[in-house]
This record gives sequence, structure tokens and C-alpha cells, in this order.
Amino acid sequence: METFGERLHATVAERGPLCVGIDPHAALLARWGLSDDIAGLERFARTVVDALADRVAVLKPQSAFFERFGSRGVAVLESTIRQSREAGAIVLLDVKRGDIGSTMAAYADAYLNPASTLRADAITVSPYLGVGSLQPAFDLAAAHSGGVFVLALTSNPEGAAVQHAVGASGKTVAQTVIDEISQVNAGAKPLGSLGLVVGATIGRTGHDLSAVNGPLLAPGLGAQGGTPDDLRAVFGESLHNVLPSYSREVLAAGPEIADLRAASDRVLAGVRAALG
Repeated sequence: METFGERLHATVAERGPLCVGIDPHAALLARWGLSDDIAGLERFARTVVDALADRVAVLKPQSAFFERFGSRGVAVLESTIRQSREAGAIVLLDVKRGDIGSTMAAYADAYLNPASTLRADAITVSPYLGVGSLQPAFDLAAAHSGGVFVLALTSNPEGAAVQHAVGASGKTVAQTVIDEISQVNAGAKPLGSLGLVVGATIGRTGHDLSAVNGPLLAPGLGAQGGTPDDLRAVFGESLHNVLPSYSREVLAAGPEIADLRAASDRVLAGVRAALG
């Protein structure tokens, strides 16, 4: 069975190193002239899929913006995931789940089991109950050619208080997470199936990403202030594994499909130049 790392590597090689978030928050719906209700949500999500799912390597729906509309919003999320995957995009569902035991296993079952209507290609998770608590997600992802992206160094200012804290080993919490994911990915070719989330705006932090051997999702580009040139400072020699992620910078160009495509082409050109 082809691994997630293999599929992601092939898709990025074909379509380019770009992830676009699908974040239908109220202000963006209003900017598109859409109502902040289920009808607006459906129109927004379908337009983004029609515009980008057959050309962008990765689409990243933010689950919370669908969940806020209740069961009907989750139904739209299900359709968005299915339609995006059918068009050839890899779907990274941004859920940031993190728990222990049977609860973590249930989250994994919801998002990584092929029998689930919410099944995505990969999910984001939080490691702050210990990386080992995420094992049910790692196991199910491996069994079904899925991926998992673990928060490591996030761009929100509050994150550093936890992520840069130094443990008994002398390493920061973030470096401990990085090292544990690196161990799982060791030896995988061309890319491991466990990734890390590392914000594009964090600058040089002294953390070592060189052994990760997995995808490095870089949110924070565009409207959040990050630029493609920032990627070199953050990732250094690991630049070849970076998956830059944009949301509002692309989505704000809507609602016309041609404008969304032009915006994605523009940011892709910028990241291609930066990544070399």
C-alpha cells in the first residue's frame, strides 16, 4: 500500500508545494457577499473546491468553521472532504485533536478510518498530553495510508511559553516532540507520513528539524504576516520538506473561481521561488 508520505510527495511534485486552508469564518463569508448560515457555508465551500481541488496539492478545511453550524455544517464538511479528494487534492483536516486512550482512538476512527464519512487523508493533532498519547492516530493512519501532523512550533505568541519550556532532559518541549516524530519517520522514503506544524513567522528559534524526514506544514503565510522569504530562516536545511500553507491570502480573492485560481497561482509562484 502506498504510504501517505509517498502520496504527498508525488502530489506536491505534480501540483507544486502549496496547501490552501478552507476557513469559512463569518468575516470571509461577508466579504464574499454570502450569508453567515448553512447556505452561505455550502456556497463558499463548493466554490473553493470547484476552483482549487483539481490544481492545489493540499486543501486544509478548518473543522471548527463547519462545526459551528451544527450537524448540517458537519454534513457540508463531509461533502467538502469527499469532493476535494475525488478531484485529486490531498485533504488535511485541521482538527487539532489530542486526548488519551480510547478517546484518542475514537478521534482517529472519526477522521482516519476509511469507513467514516469524515475520513480525510491526514489530520492535525496536539501533543500536549504526550506524544505517546497520539499513538492510536499514528497506528490507524499507518494502517490506512493516512498522515498525521503534530503541532510543534506554532506562530501564536502564547505557544512559546509551553513549546520553548525546557524539560528534565535539557531539551525544549518542542524539540522533544520533533525528536519523537523524527524517530518514527526514520528510514522512510521518500518521506515519512508523520508531519509537524511549524509556523512560518517564528523566525530562528534554534530548534533542529534536520532529522524529521517528514512534511513540515508552515501556516502563517500571507494575511498572518509570513512571507515566502521567511521560510528559509525558519527551516534552514529542511526547506525541501516544507509545505507552505495559505488561507485568507487566497480565499479573499473570491468569490469568482478565476480570481481564486489566479491567487493560488500567484502564491505558488512565490513559494516555488523561495523553496528553490
